[in-house]
Amino acid sequence: MAASPVFDHVDWPPGAEGRPVVIGIAGGSGSGKSTIVEAIGDATGGQVGLMEHDAYYRDNAHLDFEQRAAINYDHPDSLESELLVEHLAALRSGMSVDKPVYDFSTHLRTGETARVTPAPVVIVEGILVLVEPDLRRMMDLKIFIDTDPDIRLLRRLQRDIEERGRDLESIIAQYEGTVRPMHLQFVEPSKRYADIIIPEGYNPPAVATVVSMIDRVLSRA
Repeated sequence: MAASPVFDHVDWPPGAEGRPVVIGIAGGSGSGKSTIVEAIGDATGGQVGLMEHDAYYRDNAHLDFEQRAAINYDHPDSLESELLVEHLAALRSGMSVDKPVYDFSTHLRTGETARVTPAPVVIVEGILVLVEPDLRRMMDLKIFIDTDPDIRLLRRLQRDIEERGRDLESIIAQYEGTVRPMHLQFVEPSKRYADIIIPEGYNPPAVATVVSMIDRVLSRA
């Protein structure tokens, strides 16, 4: 498949032989990031490592549940990005890492970890991954998923009800109180750092082009 002109300015693959290539995938909540990451994983035969930014929410076990629930989880300060940077640096150096496992129903880390081993390509995914300069410096390619707000809200409603056991009232309150304001303040402006912008959420031609770029990395691994 021929690359769309939007990809023509990207020098690929990067001249970083001997270490994993890190791809950042950002976009608003419900933009389709997880669907795209899953499609990339399937298309590449699982040869891609995944680091989810939201696994690195800070562990606020010293707070009670009501206090934890009141935290603005859409603000960059809610995430231990410095630990994710350390883990990405370790993966780039060929070392395995143990990423945290986070329980969204209790707003706590479970105490368990998930082992991530170095892979030829590592994807770091989350709404705020392009906001943090230290994270951006770890990335060889930065992608932003650009999806209409109404579609993102509907997807968030479905996910939080079905997967996280939340009620509609609390989801709407959080969306109006923090999700939308933080999107406008942090997420949307971070789009300017992207090398590639994928429109309309899951965009098969764009995803196929990204897979083709990853295949070039895998072919030299």
